[in-house]
Amino acid sequence: MKIDTEQVLCRFQLSNFIRHGMSPLYEWIVETAHHEGLQGATVLKGFFGLRPDGSVLEEHTWSISQELPVIVEVVDDTARIEALLAKVEPVFREGIITLERAHVLLHRAGSQRETPAPLAGRHIIATATTSSAFGVRTMKAPENGVLLRIFIGESDKEPGGDRPLYEAIVRRAREAHLAGATVLRGPMGFGRHSRVHTAKLLELSTDLPVLIEIVDSEDKVDAFLPTVDELVTEGLVTLEAVRIVRYVSPDSR
Repeated sequence: MKIDTEQVLCRFQLSNFIRHGMSPLYEWIVETAHHEGLQGATVLKGFFGLRPDGSVLEEHTWSISQELPVIVEVVDDTARIEALLAKVEPVFREGIITLERAHVLLHRAGSQRETPAPLAGRHIIATATTSSAFGVRTMKAPENGVLLRIFIGESDKEPGGDRPLYEAIVRRAREAHLAGATVLRGPMGFGRHSRVHTAKLLELSTDLPVLIEIVDSEDKVDAFLPTVDELVTEGLVTLEAVRIVRYVSPDSR
């Protein structure tokens, strides 16, 4: 069976240290999404990134408790996303919520196998105002922005240097005064050369796929693209129109 429809991708970007009651807020968001009957929620843990105040968050191997960026992604229709936001926004003290178009192609095994419709000719950014995400009501007025996604390998290095490429990109994003940057490691994936990379329990090091996400205004992201072009010699870069709802802790003002 194939479902070809447009829904809303709602992304909550926050710190794993932010809590709601006795639980981390990101866990509470997932539990709330489940209770509200949404069709799914995914938590992505970052291991390098920036806090809203510009300080660097970095994973340390031997640290038992450390602050790291996390992203909760939820995809559903407008009404269900609004119901979730009505629960989450009153307790969302610090972080960023983005809303964007999610064109869903869902395939399940069945008696009839359908071929997905071609994506060519769909201009996501140019038609952003027709997206279901732009109809979602929020407590704070959203801004129009751009989500920059950079897909590379964990072992990729900065051109001409030994520093990890993901670290070089994040630090250059900081220099460019972008709102934030989050680095996410995938447990499995493949890239241009079709080599499958997966995390094995007994391996000390694996070349896992890495995703860097940056959200800011269109002009600031556009100004940063030449830097991305300079640093990324092999990988995938995508741009998507999003609505941004910013929340800043009073302590960081």
